[in-house]
Amino acid sequence: MTISEMFSEFISSLTISNADIISQRYGEITTVLNKQFRDTESKTANTLQVGSFGRKTAIDSTSDLDMLYIMPKTSWNDYNDDNGSLRILNKVRDVIINRYPKTEVKVDRCVVSAIYTDFHIEIQPVFEQDDKSYKYPDTYDKCWKITKPREEIDAITDMDSYKNGNLRNLCKMVRAWKNKYGLEIGGLLIDTLAYNFIGQTQEYNNKSYSYYDLLSRDFFKYLSEELEKNFYLALGSNQQVKVKQPFQAKAKKSYNLCLEAIESEKQKNANEKWKKIYGRPFPINKDTTMTESFNATTSTNFSNAEQFIEDFYRVDIRYTLKIDCDVSQNGFKEHRLLEMIRNRIPLLAKKSLKFRITKINVLEPYQIKWKVLNRGYEAKLRNCIRGEITDDEGKQEKVESTNFKGNHIVECYAIKDGVVVAKDRINVPIKTNA
Repeated sequence: MTISEMFSEFISSLTISNADIISQRYGEITTVLNKQFRDTESKTANTLQVGSFGRKTAIDSTSDLDMLYIMPKTSWNDYNDDNGSLRILNKVRDVIINRYPKTEVKVDRCVVSAIYTDFHIEIQPVFEQDDKSYKYPDTYDKCWKITKPREEIDAITDMDSYKNGNLRNLCKMVRAWKNKYGLEIGGLLIDTLAYNFIGQTQEYNNKSYSYYDLLSRDFFKYLSEELEKNFYLALGSNQQVKVKQPFQAKAKKSYNLCLEAIESEKQKNANEKWKKIYGRPFPINKDTTMTESFNATTSTNFSNAEQFIEDFYRVDIRYTLKIDCDVSQNGFKEHRLLEMIRNRIPLLAKKSLKFRITKINVLEPYQIKWKVLNRGYEAKLRNCIRGEITDDEGKQEKVESTNFKGNHIVECYAIKDGVVVAKDRINVPIKTNA
């Protein structure tokens, strides 16, 4: 496949497949609120789709959708007091529940969340101001604050048009990247970083898919060199966007992988190198995969039972999950695996491994699943690839042992409302045979 073919197919694979259902849900909620507050049943009036979906930078795995419902100005005095922010959110919640009693609907600080299968919509009742900004309720601070989503939408629309559609495509690719790496980084911050990058270069004003390898390389280099900050100023609105987790180290790793992928572009396995950056949505070279699979199965008779979490759930990373591993022998703890990797201490055979979650900020309830994948010649020779996705047994840990040489992998997933919202992986580089 050519570079243009690879990235064209990649962008196509990111297209939202359930856009009709999402639009239907938006319309249903809008109708209910219009009937309550304006005595009309319009599906489109007095509402604004915002967030990634509204900026047209969302991808197929997106599960967190946002909308503003614009309240009648005449009702402002009804909610302009210390408890007004909570009253309006409770009112919106009750209106939706009364119409759709089987839908889970709850108040969450500044929004009302309607939970559907595979996605949820956060509804924010707002009052439009003369400058086209909006006052929105905040129940934590018991006040009304200002948001400017129209300015953000206009900024990305104008820049994307000037950059031949490359800005929105870059925003979508970065979303696939953060899902691959389990990085907690919000959609508005992704769009702001992509906007800042592409706005400071003329290289991609008229380029298309055949240059997306270089676009990827240059963006991750830019990202890796950013100074660590607590917040950025959002595109268009200049409102503060919080940095939830540093991204520079993972961007640096991805930049180096881009260099390797570009170097191997004339080789048949170039797709696989790009998949290390962008994950499962990036296309495979079907001819190469079939040939390699045939050669592998004829030289060593093994079965590949590897499962992929994307085949079971949407992956939309919104939280942080970190795992580590206690390495012990004969019942005595020796090291932590991440510490061993950092200090280049070899992981030998006959060790006991206890993988455990060291950090997670997902709000309960959620479900934990694990994946253990053995890699290398010995795994194939022993017919022990594994790779099945299994349930956690309630302790948020997974016990294994070092049986044979190979650069194995353990992954952990947090699933909430049917969506993988946090993930982490750790390499298990066993150096010697048992």
